[in-house]
Amino acid sequence: MWPFKGKGKEGELGELAGSCSSDKAAGKEAAFDTDPDPVLLCPGPNGLQKVLLTNAKGCTVEILLYGGQIISWKDEYGEDCLFMSKKASFTPPKAIRGGIPICFPQFGTYGHLETNGFAKHMTWTIEEDPPKILQKYPTPKTKSFVDLLLLPSQNTNRIYPYTWELRLRVILGQNGNLTVIPRVRNMNLEKRDMMFTFALQAHFNVSDVGEVRLEGLEAMDYYDHLNNNARATEYGDALIFEKEVDKAYLETPGKIAIIDHAKRRTYVVFKEGLPDCVLWNPWDKQAKKLPDFGDKEFRNMLCLQPAIIERPLKLKPGQEWTGRVHFTVVNSSYFSGPLQPTRPSKPSIDS
Repeated sequence: MWPFKGKGKEGELGELAGSCSSDKAAGKEAAFDTDPDPVLLCPGPNGLQKVLLTNAKGCTVEILLYGGQIISWKDEYGEDCLFMSKKASFTPPKAIRGGIPICFPQFGTYGHLETNGFAKHMTWTIEEDPPKILQKYPTPKTKSFVDLLLLPSQNTNRIYPYTWELRLRVILGQNGNLTVIPRVRNMNLEKRDMMFTFALQAHFNVSDVGEVRLEGLEAMDYYDHLNNNARATEYGDALIFEKEVDKAYLETPGKIAIIDHAKRRTYVVFKEGLPDCVLWNPWDKQAKKLPDFGDKEFRNMLCLQPAIIERPLKLKPGQEWTGRVHFTVVNSSYFSGPLQPTRPSKPSIDS
């Protein structure tokens, strides 16, 4: 059970809106006389309900119930680590450009369903007492976390005829780090296996993508989505960005770093149960073709997506897959930690 405040009826959200619009909840610099509410439910963009997580330092995370999508991750100074397009649409059933959308049960066009699946177009619910997660992921010490649940609908059953439960735990750590734990359980009673692909599309806010360096994907094989999914191998000491990129890297390490020299900070992404990783930036020509993306916004965005792509995951009835992605920020333009060249661990499946 977690300390959720403001989960009343829709008519009770007016009072919560005042809390969410304060400097404290917005992640701006403020002196806290008391600890902020760790979890609040309140109106978000265009009236969509959101969950606001706040820690004692004033860091915040915002998650929409629509799509279960994280749309903001701010540090104690109010600077957002995630990119959100100024032209993003918050009108369902449209997808929202930025933050961390969830791709389920299909990533991209790797299957017969709609691109990136249907989970990001559906409304999730808050789960106050979810089933226990794997022992290696204990209950957070912080109170700033929330559990979300998505279940099948009549519409999804027509195109994906399986019974499943998709859960998402979002944790804002005491030091401002962000952890996301997705889980998928096969609930089919007729002994039917289910298969799916998955991705967390993290859009990072960077100073200038042309000045960013990425470490951890050197010597990795990838599918080039801009070249008919041709398979190739990445060469070089680190990745730099000078043109449009859309690549799915395969069997990648569990630790990847995005080094932003101008902002003098490094995003470090730790992932488990998500062996692949996609990089995307539309660059100038493609950006102008996207209605929900500013012409020049490509300069301030790099999308890194921990994923399951090459080998779709198969779950037997009653089995559950658990993944984990831990996002941290190091306040330095130089990253000296070892980026393990080892292959990732196998997806965690609990029966």
